[in-house]
Amino acid sequence: MSESDRQARAARLAVLVIFAAHSFLFASWTAHIPGVKAELGLDDAQLGLAILGAPVGAITAIVATGRLLARFGSQRVMQATLAGYCASAVTVGLAGSQAELFGALALWGLFQGSLDVAMNTQGVTVERAIGRPVMSGFHCAWSLGGFAGAGTGALVVGLGGGLAAQLAITGVALGGIAGFATMRLLPDPEEHTAQEAAKEEVAAGSPVPGSAAAVDGRPARPARGGVLRQRTVLLLGFMGLACMLCEGAAADWSAVQLRESLGASGAVAGLAYASFSAGMVVLRFTGDRLMVRFPAQTAVPLLAAAATVSFSTALATGSVPVMLVGWATLGLGVALIIPAVLSAAGRIPGVPPGTAVAAVSGLAWAGYVGSPPLIGFLAHQTSLQATLVLIPVATATVAIVARFSGALRLSPS
Repeated sequence: MSESDRQARAARLAVLVIFAAHSFLFASWTAHIPGVKAELGLDDAQLGLAILGAPVGAITAIVATGRLLARFGSQRVMQATLAGYCASAVTVGLAGSQAELFGALALWGLFQGSLDVAMNTQGVTVERAIGRPVMSGFHCAWSLGGFAGAGTGALVVGLGGGLAAQLAITGVALGGIAGFATMRLLPDPEEHTAQEAAKEEVAAGSPVPGSAAAVDGRPARPARGGVLRQRTVLLLGFMGLACMLCEGAAADWSAVQLRESLGASGAVAGLAYASFSAGMVVLRFTGDRLMVRFPAQTAVPLLAAAATVSFSTALATGSVPVMLVGWATLGLGVALIIPAVLSAAGRIPGVPPGTAVAAVSGLAWAGYVGSPPLIGFLAHQTSLQATLVLIPVATATVAIVARFSGALRLSPS
């Protein structure tokens, strides 16, 4: 094994650790939310507004992080934002009012969003160095880290521990472990200039090895103008938005649907999101191997189409067991969308990977933040069962765009 291969493998392990640490820390506070609500005397509306601080901070950071990545590279940005993310966590536990909680979560979200974009950009760098798909494995580590973090928070609550102490200890521990891992990261590769990439592709008559692939069978042209004016960025961002609409709906409405629309018990209703999450973890665990055998533009639309059929059938039957299968299949169907679109975003010719990843991430986050209130509003006008038709509409749209737009051909296959 060559030295470059050893460095790439070490960087891959480091990114896995950072993905897991990122989700572990944030998920560890979720079990404390009911206690924080009671301690601060908040009603549901006040709590919802306070919790909105985290995604607001994250989206704000994502907008600015692309420029930082283009200037400093993903390794340096990760080191800085990881330190801020772990250090600012304790402020959430120290908040003494709704306004302070919103501010603390917004600050935490700023670092969380920046770290998210930086670690995905480094994931693209590692994927290029290894020469095969590995992004699904990183997101599998993120999912597993979230499970472990949520479990840790629940254990601390059960033992009567405080949120501030938990976040302080966890932040220091994860900051040390993940901070050490950042020393093994790879420098982001220098991009071809637009003219060089175009000349090489035209001369070769096909995409240059190691560069972004052609779209729709034509040589990909370098980006011009603002990144959000690029057709490929918008297509990838739209697929990410549709995926995160499904994820947001599953997180906030799956248990409510089973409980209130289908009459399931509280314990059974709680299995809905667990089924969805389990489906995501299973597919992401095997996703890299799957995408070695099948290109992204084949695997993603097939999985999304399967989720469309399964979830539509579950909604039509109104059966609790079938609905649980529907949520699990939805998790399977959307599991590879975010890894695939971020991998493709990092390979758009003429656009720095960090800039493209930031733009696509920002659009995807809009789906996650916007879908729960949108579903709530529409459900109030009609019914929750009817409103959840938005989910198979979203997955069907992903299947069509992924299959026919050519945007995912920019990811390695």
